[in-house]
Amino acid sequence: MINGIPLLGEKFPSLEVQTTHGRMKLPENYKGSWFVFFSHPADFTPVCTTEFVAFQKRFEEFNKLGCKLIGLSIDQVFSHIKWVEWIKENLDIEIRFPIIADDTGEVSKKLGLIHPGKGTNTVRGVFIVDPEGVIRAILYYPQELGRNMDEILRIVKGLQVSDVNDVAIPANWPENELVRDRVIIPPASDEKAAKERLERAKTGEIECYDWWFCHKLLG
Repeated sequence: MINGIPLLGEKFPSLEVQTTHGRMKLPENYKGSWFVFFSHPADFTPVCTTEFVAFQKRFEEFNKLGCKLIGLSIDQVFSHIKWVEWIKENLDIEIRFPIIADDTGEVSKKLGLIHPGKGTNTVRGVFIVDPEGVIRAILYYPQELGRNMDEILRIVKGLQVSDVNDVAIPANWPENELVRDRVIIPPASDEKAAKERLERAKTGEIECYDWWFCHKLLG
């Protein structure tokens, strides 16, 4: 961990938190599941409201991936509860994931989420954590820019596909400009493997631009 910010590949810090769904321990409560931990600057703010609606709209898609959602801001739990009620009453959207009340700021400090020059407000941070409690991706957005939840969903899908199939995921997958919805085969590590890879390409088992750039369909 550098300057209070966890690094990719590290374990998510052990935390005991108060949420709108009661007290929880992280990452213990989500052991065996993926989870997306995200912070927002403040309750009852326009951009954050659009983000919570967007996350909830994709709640079932995350759920199908075995991925939980949990939010955080430096607000007290009663503020979270009233904000969630406001969203339900005025926008007809029921927020079904828990929100951490980090009114002391201790959790945010541990995760490097305090926005420089913005008082005690938190950045729009995102930590994507795997079933072993390992941080697999980190995203940070400034207060003025709302997040793209489809990209966060894509990251979870891509990491799961990579883990299961031992492949890499191309840019903009599954709509990549070169290989479409195909996935990248890791480059060969020696001359023999490189030649074998080109032979496999001749059979149509895989496709290659060259020995170091080969791709295939999933399944």
